[in-house]
Amino acid sequence: MTTPGGAVSAGAPLVGRGKRRWSRLAMREARDGYLFVAPWLLGFALFTAGPMLASAVLALMRYNLFSPPVWVGLANIKKLVSDDIVWLSLWNTAYYTFLSVPLRLIASLVLALLCVQKIRFTAWFRTFFYLPSVTPAVAMAIVWFWILNPDVGLANTVLRAIGLPPSKWIWDPKTSKSTFVLMQMWTAGGNTMVIFLAGLQNIPQSLYEAAQIDGASGWAQFKNVTVPMLSPVILFNLVMGIIGSFQVFTGAFLMTAGGPANSTLFSVLYMYRLAFEQFEMGYASAFAWLLFLVILVFTLLQLRMSESWVYYEGG
Repeated sequence: MTTPGGAVSAGAPLVGRGKRRWSRLAMREARDGYLFVAPWLLGFALFTAGPMLASAVLALMRYNLFSPPVWVGLANIKKLVSDDIVWLSLWNTAYYTFLSVPLRLIASLVLALLCVQKIRFTAWFRTFFYLPSVTPAVAMAIVWFWILNPDVGLANTVLRAIGLPPSKWIWDPKTSKSTFVLMQMWTAGGNTMVIFLAGLQNIPQSLYEAAQIDGASGWAQFKNVTVPMLSPVILFNLVMGIIGSFQVFTGAFLMTAGGPANSTLFSVLYMYRLAFEQFEMGYASAFAWLLFLVILVFTLLQLRMSESWVYYEGG
């Protein structure tokens, strides 16, 4: 790049005789950039890409941690297809996903709408709504375990007080998965709410003012202004919610261990059993890749379907 006086700026590439040469400053900036990004690249290679490649190889082997791995080809894949417990765990996970993700999105959006209102102590409300999401998972599991206790738990005490029959909650196969969905709602004020809150604050107020001038009601403003402008954020939270729900593990592991009657045996919990209880590392790796493909398909479907309902201001 040449200045009006004919000099060449220090950070620009020098071009001469068809070859591109960089100045000292440009080379130093490029070197510093690579040095800054090197820790992340190294961590990604060692702790993400490396284990993924290793699991892809192990998926084609029989390996129990105590003897050398043996190549079995597609035997693990064939075993997955005929394993009823694999499909049961996928069904449990899908049931949980399709019930919990929409409910959590709605609850998070409602909390974000409450937090964006101009009222006193708004900062305190935001803090209170966010606190459950940073509560340690073990502590939360213990609290819910006692709340849902069929005999002395707070939940059944409230039901009896209002004249409703008590429930066995997570100890009944008919209600165990829906109970986990209810427990998940406790953290609706977490990161999803914060992302919704950021999206709401970025909507231009001029759009609401124009809608009010046209006589739009509060619901009309929400439907025709808030939702379209917030649709990219809704898509992001939807995709991340589905990915996270397919990885549900901690609560089922601590509270039910997959029971009763395998009704809360979610996919990651079954994968844990295969890998660290039955020591079938190769088979568990094959199952991990199957779960990865399922999540990938759902993500691609969401991105494909988003073309019909997501609005981008610059699009």
